[in-house]
Amino acid sequence: MSRGDSARAFRSARRHSRAVRVMRIAIPLAVILGLTGISLITYFNPLRVLAKLPINMNDLVVSGTKITMEKPRLSGFTKDARSYEFTAEAAAQDLTKPDIVELRNIHAKLEMQDKSVMEMSAVTGIYNTKQEILKLERDIVLTSSGGNKGRLSEATIDVRKGSVVSDQPVELEFLQGILNANRLEVVDSGDLVRFHGGVDMMLMLNDTPLPKSKTGTP
Repeated sequence: MSRGDSARAFRSARRHSRAVRVMRIAIPLAVILGLTGISLITYFNPLRVLAKLPINMNDLVVSGTKITMEKPRLSGFTKDARSYEFTAEAAAQDLTKPDIVELRNIHAKLEMQDKSVMEMSAVTGIYNTKQEILKLERDIVLTSSGGNKGRLSEATIDVRKGSVVSDQPVELEFLQGILNANRLEVVDSGDLVRFHGGVDMMLMLNDTPLPKSKTGTP
């Protein structure tokens, strides 16, 4: 092998090593940041919002024992001065089941500590305020301003335990590659992230475009 070939091989190996290190860090970070965005929803309680926000009665629909708020919106700052915003097309609560909040077309946005922005959307969600468990379903999409994306079909978030479980296929897309798995488990508030079943990761070491997502586009 010539000196030039050796240099090219060394540079290629170094790029590969760097990419692997980046992926090892980026995968759990992207998941944790995304789940931080998801957990923002658990602060939501429609009755608390009704008490604090100036809204018109036109924003409320009463049907039997169920009260539905149209287009609820929450925004503010976390304790460490990061901005957040939560919106939904509708939020409903049955007065006979005060612990259950039904959410439709959810969107959450949270500023991260590095000033990047994480966004999360889901078609439906059910939050049990007593058990502090949030179940998200249908087209859960996580995106970051840094270019990372995550797609899940469903997720169960246990706020007390700081855990997230998805028993359906998961796809995480990064600038450096794509990871697919059949199951995702996050425990100890993100300290441990596990991927189970059919785990497949593709690393891109150059500017080659990523292949089309298996789960479709958001």
